[in-house]
Amino acid sequence: MSDTATKVALVTGAGSGIGRAAAIALARDGFALVLAGRRKDALDETAALLAGPCLAVPTDVGDPDSVAALFAAAKERFARLDLLFNNAGMSAPPVPMEDLTFAQWQAVVNVNLTGAFLCTQQAIRLMKAQEPRGGRIINNGSISATTPRPNSAPYTATKHAISGLTKSTALDGRIHNIACGQIDIGNAATAMTATAHEGLPQADGRILPEPRMDLNEAARAVAYMASLPLEANVLFMTVMATTMPFVGRG
Repeated sequence: MSDTATKVALVTGAGSGIGRAAAIALARDGFALVLAGRRKDALDETAALLAGPCLAVPTDVGDPDSVAALFAAAKERFARLDLLFNNAGMSAPPVPMEDLTFAQWQAVVNVNLTGAFLCTQQAIRLMKAQEPRGGRIINNGSISATTPRPNSAPYTATKHAISGLTKSTALDGRIHNIACGQIDIGNAATAMTATAHEGLPQADGRILPEPRMDLNEAARAVAYMASLPLEANVLFMTVMATTMPFVGRG
């Protein structure tokens, strides 16, 4: 039995951080939510914060069968999909590139890049077949895609690749009325940036404290991108802590 909802959004990595904050913002804007992530308990915590209808589906985004099951569950419950937020992501230990293990590299690629690709595939299949046809895909990139931190090769490489996936999806989605854009977020206050006040590695080798911004500002930006009609699209947006060392020479 499917629920009737005006708009349906699927958020990966919805159990914490930007994914949770974005889900809350989207629910506030009237979206029904499909919450995906590895940990059921974390997804249930997010679901408890939402006012509207939602479905929590524990998912490994790097596993094709798990992703297929996620989208099948979303279709069964809500019958359509209007928005996919490819948010799930992870990083590797900040060690010299030559000291990374293959398993560490592969884990980041599986989540950050393969996961976004598999979810995009499934979203396109659903969006182009539904009535009314179309939808929107938002990829969570990173300012690291163009300006990396030291010892961040797996994360930087996958986020750089996400920019290519965004452009390809935006191009290939046109004929199906599917828009695709990317948000690059700098130093939102999440667990991944928890040590920013203690100091983060800079390009010149120093360790310096960095400012962070309210997590909800990133969520509001995602909600804005999602609010646009399909004839308009934010292809790339950067939202960052204003005084972080990103613009200029370091």
